[in-house]
Amino acid sequence: MFKIMMARPALAAVVLGSILLAGCSGPKTLYQWESYQSQTYEYFKGEGAREAQVEALERDLQKIKSTGKAVPPGYHAHLGMLYAGLGKDDQMVQQFNTEKALFPESAKYMDFLLKNAKQGAAQ
Repeated sequence: MFKIMMARPALAAVVLGSILLAGCSGPKTLYQWESYQSQTYEYFKGEGAREAQVEALERDLQKIKSTGKAVPPGYHAHLGMLYAGLGKDDQMVQQFNTEKALFPESAKYMDFLLKNAKQGAAQ
């Protein structure tokens, strides 16, 4: 009987410890952001060179792929816009198409951007 009474507090301590440790792990995020938010902020503020932003986003993209996580919505679209600004139309088209494939809800906007890019190139 004494052994059973001693085991209950130990069991309770183990369960409580497990609950506390599980609560400390933090929420799991759906996307891996890396420096995407800060790069986007710099872009809209007009700070930083586009080449440096492309390099940072491409480096982050490799890191995200290596961990098996997902890029956030808009990542490839923003990268495509940066490539467009650098005159790298092939890479722009590739990024816009990747955005459409990953996030089908962006298809109309990506098609709009692609159409405008084609019209701009024709002029």
